[in-house]
Amino acid sequence: MRASELRPPKMAFQKRSDSQDALGGQKTNWVTVFTEWVGIEPLSGRELFAAQAVNSEVTYTIKTRYRAEFADPRAVAALRGVYKGRIFNIHTSIIVDERNREVQILASESLNDG
Repeated sequence: MRASELRPPKMAFQKRSDSQDALGGQKTNWVTVFTEWVGIEPLSGRELFAAQAVNSEVTYTIKTRYRAEFADPRAVAALRGVYKGRIFNIHTSIIVDERNREVQILASESLNDG
């Protein structure tokens, strides 16, 4: 993987942190675990019709360098990516050629029309 394929700024990989608020209710926060240079390529897009609302979803491949955090696909699926204010829901990670050099992450970005 060439460095020119990765674009600034870095993507923040975050995990969910649940806590209780002062009234005992559940409060969800996202905590940044690490940041990494990435290359983002769109794969497909689709529109979903549910409850008389139109929602769009775009699927992406996110390429980055290997990190030990990417070795467990289940742990990666619990993360989300934040890039330039956009939120990517991560589905899985694939270690390319099993050489521990490059990782492809399959993610989606949901776009709501209102």
